[in-house]
Amino acid sequence: MTALKDANVFVTGGSRGIGKALVEELYARGAAKVYATARDPRSVTHPDAVPVALEVTDPASVAAAAAQAQDVTVLINNAGAAVGASFLDSPVDDIRREFETNFYGPLLLTRAFVPVIERNGGGHLLNVHSVLSWLALGGSYSASKAALWSQSNSLRLELQPRGISVTGLHVGYVDTDLAAGVDAPKSDPRAVAALALDGVETGAYEVLADDITRQVKAGLAGDLAGLYEQLAK
Repeated sequence: MTALKDANVFVTGGSRGIGKALVEELYARGAAKVYATARDPRSVTHPDAVPVALEVTDPASVAAAAAQAQDVTVLINNAGAAVGASFLDSPVDDIRREFETNFYGPLLLTRAFVPVIERNGGGHLLNVHSVLSWLALGGSYSASKAALWSQSNSLRLELQPRGISVTGLHVGYVDTDLAAGVDAPKSDPRAVAALALDGVETGAYEVLADDITRQVKAGLAGDLAGLYEQLAK
């Protein structure tokens, strides 16, 4: 279990959507300091947050951000991209870009901050996955989030002896800019943030933030036709 009261937390993509809600919820739970990143740090609007410029795919940018936040005990890898490239029709560079942001970006941040967190006595890593980690309807986005899920599972084993716990957040559509054009039920980002941080504080391995995510996770034990109606025809 990880106490968030008085903790110093680093949140990627902290200027909008789930990231912004996480920053607000962290302060509501008594966090001492929250670093909130964005490509343009002026877009971070929380009055108490520490804005940090970050491009998660750039090793130099990641190193500079980590050097600025040497008191961190909790890292939240929230920043992501949704290109939704098709494996057959889209430029391969689009697929690579999605993996650079959604898989390699969190890996770069984790590698940069694990020594910091360990030096500060241990702590926690929260990775934001997706229901599409388990449901291959999003092309390269699904694949990149599935890879991040596997990364989290491996890191959980590697980091346990170093006093760092790992929680993965899985969620469907959330009422943010990213899903503005989607006509489907959406979760409130504030509710998602609260559930995610509950998971951090209780030491949960995974947080399933909505009904569709819980249904899809349960369906992994069944036949693939149960998840993909095209296969049931």
